Amino acid sequence: MISDAELSHDGLPPAGQGQILLIACGALAREILALKAANSWAHMDLHCLPAILHNHPDRIIPALRAAVAKHGADYHDIFVVYADCGTGGLLQAACDDMGLRMVAGPHCYAFFEGVDAFAARDEMTAFYLTDFLVRQFDAFVWEPLGLHKHPALRDMYFGNYEKLVYQAQTDDAALTEKAQDCAARLGLAFERRFTGYGDLATTLASVTAPPPPSA
Repeated sequence: MISDAELSHDGLPPAGQGQILLIACGALAREILALKAANSWAHMDLHCLPAILHNHPDRIIPALRAAVAKHGADYHDIFVVYADCGTGGLLQAACDDMGLRMVAGPHCYAFFEGVDAFAARDEMTAFYLTDFLVRQFDAFVWEPLGLHKHPALRDMYFGNYEKLVYQAQTDDAALTEKAQDCAARLGLAFERRFTGYGDLATTLASVTAPPPPSA
């Protein structure tokens, strides 16, 4: 597991010397760093946009364009580690405009489970949490919805949900216990699914280093 000590003071991974830049959602930092370490992907560097953009999808594209403008000239290639993430297709269009590739799928819940498997479930009454969102439940769910001040709003927001599905990237008993507590706070049934890194791992494995220049 990636520790907080392995992230810089602002919560973003430190820069490296790779040939490919991954511009990613900050909510995926730990997972991407773990995959990089496990697979010795030294050809990749990681730059994370603030995870709070998870709650403000309209801000993702301007932040992405700014990151590309700042760092793009230093890399052979850039890969965007976001799914659509609530942008209504606009993120894909922006990537196409800039000539960038990105992760396929509607959101991280789909690619952690596998986009095809997630679509086949068609779970309209499930609320999803990942490892990151379990850790940051108060900051990203409870407080932005005002539930810390007005708990009676819970039924308005979650009355149509039936269960909380915790998509676990790691086997962590403490995170599972916290996810169960999140479900209880929302008044939902609890289900844990160990997904590992899902399509994130296979997608990043396909982002290969460029060939060396010919002599």
